[in-house]
Amino acid sequence: MMSLRTRLFLILVAATGVIWLFAIGWIYVGTKHEVEGVLDARLQEAARMVASLVPTKGVATPEASHDALPGIPIYERQLSCQIWSLDGRLVARSSGAPRSRLSDTEGGFSERDIDGESWRVFTVEDADKGIRVLVGDRLGIREHLVAGIVKGLLTPTLLIVPLLGFLIWSSLTSGLRPLRALARELQTRNADDMSPVQGDQASAEILPMTAAINALFEKVESARRHEREITAFAAHELRTPLAGLRTQTQVAIGARDPAARERALRQILVAVDRTTRLVRQLLAMANLDASHDALPDAAVNLGAAIDEIVDAVPGHDRIRVEIEPALSRTTVTANAALLVLALRNLHENAVEHTSDSGLVRWRVDSNADAILIAVEDEGPGIPPDELQLVTRRFFRGRLKRPSGSGLGLSIVELALRANGARLNLVNRGDRSGLRAEIVWPLPSDKTPARAPRSAAVLRFATKTS
Repeated sequence: MMSLRTRLFLILVAATGVIWLFAIGWIYVGTKHEVEGVLDARLQEAARMVASLVPTKGVATPEASHDALPGIPIYERQLSCQIWSLDGRLVARSSGAPRSRLSDTEGGFSERDIDGESWRVFTVEDADKGIRVLVGDRLGIREHLVAGIVKGLLTPTLLIVPLLGFLIWSSLTSGLRPLRALARELQTRNADDMSPVQGDQASAEILPMTAAINALFEKVESARRHEREITAFAAHELRTPLAGLRTQTQVAIGARDPAARERALRQILVAVDRTTRLVRQLLAMANLDASHDALPDAAVNLGAAIDEIVDAVPGHDRIRVEIEPALSRTTVTANAALLVLALRNLHENAVEHTSDSGLVRWRVDSNADAILIAVEDEGPGIPPDELQLVTRRFFRGRLKRPSGSGLGLSIVELALRANGARLNLVNRGDRSGLRAEIVWPLPSDKTPARAPRSAAVLRFATKTS
């Protein structure tokens, strides 16, 4: 695989080469334009000078040989001059000038092909002397001059190309040094080391990478810390019910009294229920820590969902459950699994803390901004100073139950947050007990129709309405 340094080097060299070719073309066009301007001016000057030297009577001038004049530059030796009378007679011509007429124009610049060569000619006419002077040069000579000038400019520049390549390579090596240092640090780092990567001296381009790596380390450390917490908590909490299971099993095995054996078996059943609930909550907490962005939403009927939960959760042989009929006419769009998880934990919490013959009531209300789903129990409530703490993981307050794990309300809050809702806990004002409210925000363009209130439905152990 090609390294980043090599890839950047090739890109920069290619880009420099393209710019260089463009510069060469620009220099060539500009130089050609300037040279042609200078040479055209020389043609004009030469033609007017020759015309001024011709006698007034237009006496024929013998042919002059430029070859006999030493030290004249090559371009000047290639100038050709013709003097023609106005009636079309060749009066004189320079050495090397063709015998055919250089131009048929009466004045100014023109170009013409003579004997396979292209000529640039300037013509000046002197009516008083009765002559027409034509001075021209070959366009091939001009191209040779332009090429020579461009070559003289580019030769030193081309010699700099290797030096430029070396400087580009060195600059890339220096610029990527912080990246290589970061790679070396990560390669030599211990697998348990989640401390932030030091990127204070890195360039602005490297800082986002170090920030992303540090954010990843923080997430991994948080996940590992959470796993350690759950593992330690599970080991601690499971120790008691497992020990109880063993003890009660031994009692049941050794008991000869049927009543004692039955009591031991009932205690085993209680321990199994507590252990099952604890394991289920631990698994739910672990799943909630994962991202639920990809989970699909669906329409959830609150009444049907709560009915299923009431049927599935044990403990209704000692309490009553009241479900407001409006819940069966209330539907929300949510992740069904997470919403049911939150509702189940709220119901289990209410049933767990409600005293015998007490009432657990599910209610619903709505306004232009939100749907309010509430469950009320007749338990002891929560001390006011602990209301903001009970949603913390593994928090168990002063009024904790032996069967509690400190995870139920934490699971509720996480599940609701993943659905865009929030949990509000308040102690009841009419009597002892807790009111847990799910505040479900509504889109600004949707206001639910308020369901008419009617007599509540009471659920007993017989599951009749």
